[in-house]
Order: sequence, then structure tokens, then C-alpha cells
Amino acid sequence: MTRDNSIVVDKLVREFKKGPRAVDGIDLHVSPGEIYGFLGPNGAGKSTTVLMLTTLLPPTAGTALVGGYDVRKEGAKVRSVIGAALQEAALDPLLTGRDHLRLQTMLQAVPRSERKARQNELLERVGLTEAADRKVRGYSGGMKRRLDLALALVHRPSILFLDEPTTGLDPQSRTALWAEVARLARDDGVTVFLTTQYLEEADVLADRVGIIDNGHIVAEGTPGDLKAEIGRPSVHVLPCNPDESPKINELLSRFGEPLGDDGDVAVRLRDGYRLADVIRAMDGEGVVVDDVELRAPTLDDVFLAKTGRTLEGAADGEQDGVPAGARARRR
Repeated sequence: MTRDNSIVVDKLVREFKKGPRAVDGIDLHVSPGEIYGFLGPNGAGKSTTVLMLTTLLPPTAGTALVGGYDVRKEGAKVRSVIGAALQEAALDPLLTGRDHLRLQTMLQAVPRSERKARQNELLERVGLTEAADRKVRGYSGGMKRRLDLALALVHRPSILFLDEPTTGLDPQSRTALWAEVARLARDDGVTVFLTTQYLEEADVLADRVGIIDNGHIVAEGTPGDLKAEIGRPSVHVLPCNPDESPKINELLSRFGEPLGDDGDVAVRLRDGYRLADVIRAMDGEGVVVDDVELRAPTLDDVFLAKTGRTLEGAADGEQDGVPAGARARRR
């Protein structure tokens, strides 16, 4: 693509009168054609950032250039180069999938001679050709999300914002959406800004990842680089007898820092220790366990190290401090 499809953010702030400073002076640079994964729990500032970058919420301070246009001063130009599939899909249950695309091609001023071909192309791309003439009220959650993606692509945007696009989807639908997002970046050069709570999603799709917590970006880099920062593997032990967990935890603490985990006892190994050292110590103490596993660092480990908690523990409810009335949608 010849036009600028980067995202450049400098000291961006959004503060609410009756709420927190949801975004607190963040800096970002997303290169053309890059898939940027924005990780964080509910309330961290992800959706607020997206709303500002898509011109739906004015920044309190700082600057943001999307596609080379200022989100404050050139909102219409920003909207002309972006597509957005936000958390709430704006679909009419009484219209068919084809009806939605027909309407969107008209709203986006696609030339009349090209509309039908564009509709068919997008329906095929998101796997909805056979369901195109069914009313949306009969669509599954995955079908609705795929239709929402197709609507966001009608005008061939150079930058695509996806705000938690696979939340609630079954694994098959999630994998299909991942494949299309990867294709858009690879084949069409579309820049993708993806917010997610799924660590696997960021690991699979993102060229780079930013982790936001309490309005601050606490880590940024490729998934590989971020995991390399953690560096050390972890040992996870599943006791035969849950009552022996305290004893095993005390033993393992000789070799590393304890980790919170579900159902097992785990430590991040200190430099110089290996799995064999742990097993020898357990044998020496007569400890009997069901399973011992050495795990390489993951993005979950990165998130835990940077924020002190796991991403899966994010609470539901009002997101990012944005009042319900402030949430809107625009492609």
C-alpha cells in the first residue's frame, strides 16, 4: 500500500471526571503491515485506547496519528482509512448477512458496479456464503463476529482495529478468524491493532505485543523477546496427596521463586538450578508426586512477572472505566 498505515501515539492520556485515568501517558508505534497485540485485563485501558484511536473518544492529552492523520483534528480522514470491529457487533437480527453487506457498501460509497462483487468476495472470505441469505438472528456467535469483520473490510481499510474479536467464540471459529487476520496482514499489507485477553491469540498472531496495566504500558516487544526477558523455566509439581503441598512448596522454594498456579506447586527456577536438582531433592526427602513438569516461559509468565497477576483473573464488568453511554461503534 502506498498510503501511510502506521499508528504513532505520544503520551496519550484519557481521564474521566468520575473515574480513573484510564490511559496514563502511553507511547506506541505500530509499523505498516504489522499485527500489534495489545494485552491487558478488563479495566487496564485497552478499549479506551482503541476508542481514542478510532476517534470515538477524544484524548485528554497527548497526540495520536493513525494513517498519518491526527485523531483530534482530522477525524473524518482517520475514519476513511480504518476499519473497526469493536466488542459489540452492531447487527440487525432481522436483516440477512447479505443485507448488512449491501447496506454497508452503500454507506461506504462503493461504486454501484462493484458492490455485488465486493459483497460476494467478503462473504466467501469469512465463510458465510451459504448463510448469506439467512437472518442474523439465527447466526451463531462466531458467524456474527465473522460478519462484523466483513463489514469492517468493505471499504478496503489500510488499518484494522479489532477489540477482543474472539471473546466467547468456540475454538474452530477462533481459529478461522485468526487465519483471516493473518492473511489480511500478510497478503494485503493491512496494519492490525488487536486487543485481547487471550495470551495464545497474541502469541500466534502478533508481530509485537504491548502489555497495558492500570493505564500504563508495562512491557513491549516481540512475543519471543518478552519471553526471553523472563528467561528462566518453571518447575510444576502435582502432589499425590494435596495435604503435602505445603511441604513440597517449602522444598521447591530452595530452587526458585514460588508461582501461583492451579492444582500444582510451582517455582521459577533460579539461575544455576535444573530439573534434575529438584527431582534429586524430592527423592532425598521421600516426596511422592503424580507429575513433574519443566515449562518454558510463556506470555502468561511475562504478564505475571510484569503485573503480579495472571491475565485470566481479570474481572468482568465496566471496562476501562468507560461509562456505558460513552461506548459507541463506527467503522
